Amino acid sequence: MKAIMVMFDSLNRRMLEPYGCEWVHTPNFKRLAERTVTFDRSFVGSMPCMPARRELHTGRCNFLHRSWGPMEPFDDSMPEILRKNNIYTHLVTDHYHYWEDGGLTYHQRYNSFEISRGQEGDLWKGDLTVPLNTNSLNAKRVGGHWGRQDWVNRKYMANEEDHYQARTFRMGMEFMRTNAREDDWFLHLETFDPHEPYFSYKKYHDMYPHKYDGLHWDWPKYGRVDESPEAIQHMRCMSAALHTMCDTYLGKVLDLMDELDLWKDTMLIVNTDHGFLLGEHDWWAKCVQPYYNEVALTPLFIWDPRSRRANVRCPRLVQTIDLPATLLEYFNAALPPDMQGRPLRDAVASNAAVREAGLFGMHGGHVNVTDGRYVYMRAPEDPSNEPLFNYTLMPTHMRSFFSLDELKTAELAEPFAFTKGLKTLRVKGRSWVNPHQFGTMLFDLNTDFNQERPIKDATAEKLMIDHLVRMMRENDAPAEQFQRLSLPR
Repeated sequence: MKAIMVMFDSLNRRMLEPYGCEWVHTPNFKRLAERTVTFDRSFVGSMPCMPARRELHTGRCNFLHRSWGPMEPFDDSMPEILRKNNIYTHLVTDHYHYWEDGGLTYHQRYNSFEISRGQEGDLWKGDLTVPLNTNSLNAKRVGGHWGRQDWVNRKYMANEEDHYQARTFRMGMEFMRTNAREDDWFLHLETFDPHEPYFSYKKYHDMYPHKYDGLHWDWPKYGRVDESPEAIQHMRCMSAALHTMCDTYLGKVLDLMDELDLWKDTMLIVNTDHGFLLGEHDWWAKCVQPYYNEVALTPLFIWDPRSRRANVRCPRLVQTIDLPATLLEYFNAALPPDMQGRPLRDAVASNAAVREAGLFGMHGGHVNVTDGRYVYMRAPEDPSNEPLFNYTLMPTHMRSFFSLDELKTAELAEPFAFTKGLKTLRVKGRSWVNPHQFGTMLFDLNTDFNQERPIKDATAEKLMIDHLVRMMRENDAPAEQFQRLSLPR
């Protein structure tokens, strides 16, 4: 038995043909849907990048206990469990956050790993001859250092074959060819695309003609939309072009699975960590606004050679935390007691129910719950958005250690149910945005899938609060999270 997970970052389901998009060219995603089970209610869990990847290892939500950070010493790691069960695990990625302070404990869980450099502001090439590009809005909108480093990196990728996505897929396909006749392996082939910046090539841009006469711009800010309709359409076309490039390389994997006859004994999962706002709700990006469906409802495709079910839709509610459980069950490895995700074997085979409700959010943001019909976004009543704490034995942020001032206030906290008896550091937390400004919201996806009209429905709200409190308890959420949200513990 073998398994491949092809993972994209910020892949938008509303830009894919299997999910009803009619203007973005994604023929290979359509072809993928014809070979797999397509999930219609796949939701995120912990957000954004590294919290989502921690879920892919541990199979449990982590956003209530800490923000962005590494794997913890007490965490169970799916690829490490597979490795200990004599399943060879290999990671191929251009996701540069793995090599920053807040992600350094993930890739070592695999038997082997490869990286392709140059994504986003990756500190890759030290070329002082490249000036800041004053003809691009990227540096101005995103930040001078990142904008300049991104421009330096692009100098070394003038040809598509040198692009980080192309190199990543080449390495993944090399692993597939080398090991096609071997057994018991898991390949995690992961690209940071179509995450911004939307760096692709003319042949993809030409597929999306539009009117725009502004400065070079393919990197949206994280904030409210204040651009012209022409500029918004331009950014959507830049994103569409990169989605089509992703589709092209997905097609190469599908071709290789055909060529090597891997469908007979190889599970294929194609997934993402979250979506992205491109002007919907008058916002760009993620993390600084509520987690609307454009971000929280994700594309997911699974082929299981045991059931061989294909070209069908699954309406069941599933989440990121279910994927590690699915892979462990597939390889007959026991699920650790702390894993809360559930194997999707029966959902793939027969649309069997998986869960009644799902919890999702970001540290310090709304705490959200959905039952597939309603989405309930619970905000703090106190404008201070407190109390809020990080619980960790790995005190790093995305690109730095916790500051000395932060650590001066740290104290030891009693163990949680999942920390294997270990006490953690309790450090005052911080969030990207204060969700108090948006308030608590309830949406009925049956009547308002685009979440444009929050409703008032006391019966539905009570139902969702009951789900929320129950799932927070099951997650052993810190007491102050209930206090922050004014919920009964």
